[in-house]
Amino acid sequence: MKILALDTSSVTATVSVLDDDKIIGDYNLNHKKTHSKRLMPMIEELLSSCDLTPKEIDVFAVSLGPGSFTGLRIGIATVTSMAQALDKKVVGVPTLEALAFNLFNSQGLVCPIIDAQKDSVYTAAYKWVDGKMIEVIEKQVFTIYELIEKLKKQEEKVFFIGDALHKFYDVLKDELGEQFRVPPRRFLIPSAAAVGEVAKIKIENNIDLDIAPIYMKKSAAEVQYEEKMKCKE
Repeated sequence: MKILALDTSSVTATVSVLDDDKIIGDYNLNHKKTHSKRLMPMIEELLSSCDLTPKEIDVFAVSLGPGSFTGLRIGIATVTSMAQALDKKVVGVPTLEALAFNLFNSQGLVCPIIDAQKDSVYTAAYKWVDGKMIEVIEKQVFTIYELIEKLKKQEEKVFFIGDALHKFYDVLKDELGEQFRVPPRRFLIPSAAAVGEVAKIKIENNIDLDIAPIYMKKSAAEVQYEEKMKCKE
């Protein structure tokens, strides 16, 4: 089974091709968020480098968010368009799950944190048990201090990944002390290969997700519009 997976939920654009249990191609670009211009050329170049055509892909997988509203729409629209044109299956993967999968079978908790503006993060916490990733703190938007209090109660070391780590590094380290852990840099950013791996697990377990963005909160434009409407009432 050949899977084309991608993640455009952050500044990182990442595309991967998996063939059963092997990653045969991986393309990551962690520089400027111009997914609308760069995504299709990345896909075309990667497929060409792997000596594949789009019709040879069996499953398309995409990160659903949370993350950049625009980036998510670009990634999901690209994958669904390709899959519909080729009559192929699409699998959606929550971004937080894919990020956590970067630390496969790690000890302790894995806590992906994505910037939700101000002092808030999109987050969850996972634990590996017998090769399975278990959600121990469900996906929510927390202030960083609310998250810290929940993690303190777990009394385990916590590995942080995601784009909000640099923003909250100091407060997390100061507040959590010996619990605070950071993996090597290459594990901190989204990976399309991880999206593909999680998608494969969902297929094998007959778990499907609606191919719709997981925003978890309203966009700034939506909030501003609602406030504007309230003022007119």
